Amino acid sequence: MKTVLLPTLGAVLSVLAFPPFGPGILIVPGVTLLLMAVRAAESRRQGLLVGSLYGLLFFGGLMWWLAELELLALILVPVQAAFLAMYGWWLPRYNHRPPGSWLALAVGAWAVMELIRYRFPVGGLEWGAAGYALSDNVFTRQPAAVIGTSGLTILIVLIAALLACAFTNRSGWALIWGSLVVVVIVAGSYTWSMLRTFDDVAAPVSIVQGSTPCPFEHCPPDERLRTYEQHLELTRTLEAGMSGLVIWPEGSTGSTNADPVNNDEIGEAIADEARRLHSRFVVGGDRVVSDTEWINANVYFNAEGEIVGEYRKRHPVPFGEYIPWRPLFEWIPALERVPRDMIRGDGPVLMDEVGSVISFEGGFARYAFDVRRAGAEVIVVNTNEASYGATAPTADQFIGMTRMRAVELGVPVIHAAVTGKSTVIDIDGAIGEETKLGESTVLEDTYRAIGIETIYSTIGNLVMWLAALLGVVVWMLLRWLVGSQPLQTEEE
Repeated sequence: MKTVLLPTLGAVLSVLAFPPFGPGILIVPGVTLLLMAVRAAESRRQGLLVGSLYGLLFFGGLMWWLAELELLALILVPVQAAFLAMYGWWLPRYNHRPPGSWLALAVGAWAVMELIRYRFPVGGLEWGAAGYALSDNVFTRQPAAVIGTSGLTILIVLIAALLACAFTNRSGWALIWGSLVVVVIVAGSYTWSMLRTFDDVAAPVSIVQGSTPCPFEHCPPDERLRTYEQHLELTRTLEAGMSGLVIWPEGSTGSTNADPVNNDEIGEAIADEARRLHSRFVVGGDRVVSDTEWINANVYFNAEGEIVGEYRKRHPVPFGEYIPWRPLFEWIPALERVPRDMIRGDGPVLMDEVGSVISFEGGFARYAFDVRRAGAEVIVVNTNEASYGATAPTADQFIGMTRMRAVELGVPVIHAAVTGKSTVIDIDGAIGEETKLGESTVLEDTYRAIGIETIYSTIGNLVMWLAALLGVVVWMLLRWLVGSQPLQTEEE
């Protein structure tokens, strides 16, 4: 009964922890129920069932909107669930070990699992990482400035593992020491947050959310040109001197007839607006390079209307912006919608203090981390989100992730979407005014012109790596010095 009930309830609570539901703290009992079920597993086969059930229900409930793309896209759910299945299969082997060893292995194995999942397969996925659930409350997200979202994930798993040990009547000094670690991390994070100082210098920004001629649907061949025209029309309503930075989101220009780099008329029209407003522009768009390749980029215009740089997206969406191992999948009709593969960019590119990432990349800590280390004082996340429909929670979940980017790195994040939700996020993760899905409007707001150095922006994912290292060390000691017998010999 526990094998089914505990992971099922845990998965439900974990899904409810994420936007648009909440509160995010529900992730703690959600993961606790999972670890209780794993700790109660009497065999690795039961552990495999527990991990598989939780993984399928959690990722299926969190990312059901993948079906809006194509039913085939739901294959991502079992792929992600496979990581939790392997976690559930591996850990019960050590259930009979002392609580201290089990705690180190439970947390360390989770860290190893996440470090792999963030990068594999085909570039990985951070969506669904436990730490992102805590984005909805300033109290719960604040430690990310010290340990990052990855560190929050480890902290959640550590608390859940401690509770799992306590509820299964396995107590001891390990629980005391583990609890002390949690207290030290949380107290240290808040102490540092209270002592930090920053310059409260406000800078105006205009997000032009021009939408598309037919939001959340596929338009005729001139869709991109008409989308560009809608953004240009809205930009012309802005008054000179009101904003020093204007953002056009991903997909607002591009294709073959609306590219500001290769089409002089398009480029000059945007340049005219930059000069008229005396504002810098970040303009999102794509560019066809050949019959087999294309580029997704943010083009930077200075206040004199000159193109001064271009950031090219580094992490394309697998099977959406490129086809991995294309010859193996050419037989799938749905993939005909991806006739070209995206050319990856080389690294961060800044315009003065403004850096950017594009859409899918905003869900990975490592790309924004690179931009911040390169010197960005504000990060623009340009996105589209037009493929997921007007009812999907994708926009809310994604904003939750970019809120953590702001807290982690100590910089404001300008989240600009063509048809999704646009907003400005402060360095503490507070969200300003939001646009509505599919709305065609201009969002006027301000952001802090100067960020702050956070501990995470220096150490990166060190906490997760240390947790993984500790788990590996304990596992090696158990295997080499103590020996580890399986729970059921016939399963070996």
